[in-house]
Amino acid sequence: MSERGEPSGIGAVIRGLLGAPRLRRGLSLGRLSKDWATVVGEDLASETQPLSLDETGLVVGASNPAWGAQVRFLAEDIRRRASETLHGEAVGPVRVVVRERTQNRR
Repeated sequence: MSERGEPSGIGAVIRGLLGAPRLRRGLSLGRLSKDWATVVGEDLASETQPLSLDETGLVVGASNPAWGAQVRFLAEDIRRRASETLHGEAVGPVRVVVRERTQNRR
């Protein structure tokens, strides 16, 4: 509804949704997931994945502690490349969680 109580056009509704911080972050996470191999390289991408992206930073899941250590070692490079992939969108600190591999991974 508009300020005058009239129904809003579909364009206004979509613009409003796309401007919502939570949806913007979800779209950014999707874009980052799609381009993950470009951000971290093929080898690291096969053992890790971005899990969440919000105002506190980027959470990366690793298949085991060794790959988690590699992500921690490269955290600043990953943060910078993720920001570049997202066309300059600020990406906070990279944090790592170790997760077991799922069946539907690459």
